[in-house]
Amino acid sequence: MTTITAKDVGELRKVTGAGLMDCKKALQDAEGDFDGAVEILRKKGQKVAAKRADRDANEGVVVAYTDGEHGLLLGLGCETDFVAKNDDFIAFANQVAKLAMEKGATTKEDVLALDIDGTPVSERLIEKTGVIGEKIEVSDFQRLTGENVASYIHAGGKIGVLVAYKDGGHDEGSQFFRKLAMHIAAMAPSIMHPDEFDEEFVVKEAEALKGQITVENEDRARLGKALRNVPEFASRRQLTPEVLAGIEQKIKDELAAEGKPEKIWDKILPGKLERFIADNTLLDQERCLLSQFFALDDSKSVEAAIKDFHEDAEVLAFRRIAVG
Repeated sequence: MTTITAKDVGELRKVTGAGLMDCKKALQDAEGDFDGAVEILRKKGQKVAAKRADRDANEGVVVAYTDGEHGLLLGLGCETDFVAKNDDFIAFANQVAKLAMEKGATTKEDVLALDIDGTPVSERLIEKTGVIGEKIEVSDFQRLTGENVASYIHAGGKIGVLVAYKDGGHDEGSQFFRKLAMHIAAMAPSIMHPDEFDEEFVVKEAEALKGQITVENEDRARLGKALRNVPEFASRRQLTPEVLAGIEQKIKDELAAEGKPEKIWDKILPGKLERFIADNTLLDQERCLLSQFFALDDSKSVEAAIKDFHEDAEVLAFRRIAVG
């Protein structure tokens, strides 16, 4: 009978990440042949992976790596929050992310092709599935390059953010843009600026918002609550100079009808225009980073907060991924 030593088991566990008892049994079944034991564990992982292929890996962890000008986010998915919090699972996510940074991976396909001790990451995931008993996958991968890159991990590793930025030479740039990354984690913008919206999408969203707030106002009226303004538009994309000129004239007509002296209109107009724009850019406030109210100071937009930090500061791009 082949003698299986603790050293043999430890070496196999180091290579495969499998549990001690699984490694011992694999070595016994392979009659002490190390490569044979690795193959046994690999096949076990393949069988488990095949059985769980149609499962949803909606839980997991997000890890980040940055080196000043480059940053990456890697989401490693699993089936349960219990596994997502496992130290070995998190360590594996960090191992893959670190390797991706070192090797310059730019896509999820690049990551899966990376080599760990002679085995592609794609096969390591199958091995991990066999060991853990859950579907394990690289759920998302994002890389960002810029003059400076800040990162932030939120909610116990469930959300990760990268921000590429220019700090204008301000020596507190890294702290400020980390706060901006925190904002992105919380507010989940999908684009930078309203100009990125598709025009047809904006029109549909404007109609949806009108309907939504109209229904909401019916409930408010029944409860005796103040009614919300029903927007005519949804985004700055729709607020052309002609539209704004028309609104300004409409406000002036209303002020005249109310008997307000024309000499005080200039004091009243800016506030009413600002209110109109706020009520008619709800889509921007939900989806566009620069149009959102800054989470750490909601008296100003993100765009204004950046300019207040430094006139030459600028956010160039951002990435956000979430699991769970």
